[in-house]
Amino acid sequence: MVKPYIIGVAGGSGSGKTYFARELMKVLGDNICTIIYQDNYYIDQSHRFDSDGGTVNFDHPDSLDFDLLAHGLSELKNGKSIRVPIYEFSSHQRLKETIEFLPKKIILVDGILILDSLAVRAQLDESIYFDTPEEIRYARRLERDLKERGRTGEGVKKQFELQVRPMHNQFVEPSKIHAQTVVADLNDFSTCLASFAHRFGLFSGS
Repeated sequence: MVKPYIIGVAGGSGSGKTYFARELMKVLGDNICTIIYQDNYYIDQSHRFDSDGGTVNFDHPDSLDFDLLAHGLSELKNGKSIRVPIYEFSSHQRLKETIEFLPKKIILVDGILILDSLAVRAQLDESIYFDTPEEIRYARRLERDLKERGRTGEGVKKQFELQVRPMHNQFVEPSKIHAQTVVADLNDFSTCLASFAHRFGLFSGS
């Protein structure tokens, strides 16, 4: 039975956490490493969505089904496969289809709020937090949302000012106290990636 080692990869939106997770998986190989994304666990918001940058707060912990995520991580730790939900950002629906997710030796959990959730933290073996300046996070989020999520620049800016920034300050930033590793600049990023790759590369031969 595969007993996964689960690593939380947290930080604000646009902090570099997803890039790190994907680079680490690339180095380790997808035969032993995989990523589970917080974004898949959004609660269906289609009935409440009013406009781009509107009143629905996607950066509040209540917008996410962390109990389901925590349960899934527990099942994976027990060597069981799970069904991961699919959230469609263009329509803000949780689709009926799901993704089969198999346990692997290293599971990376990517999300801005995962360290705020006690239930999720209880399933992590360790965690890392990317502490990135706001101006960099905003520029990255703007580029991503325009290219990948069909957003408008006005909507992204409005959402950042009314929801992303206050939720980051209230929930995301304080959660870094739960991380064993905090990455604060690009030099730390490269060093951290090399360190994690070296440590967990050993799993490939076990």
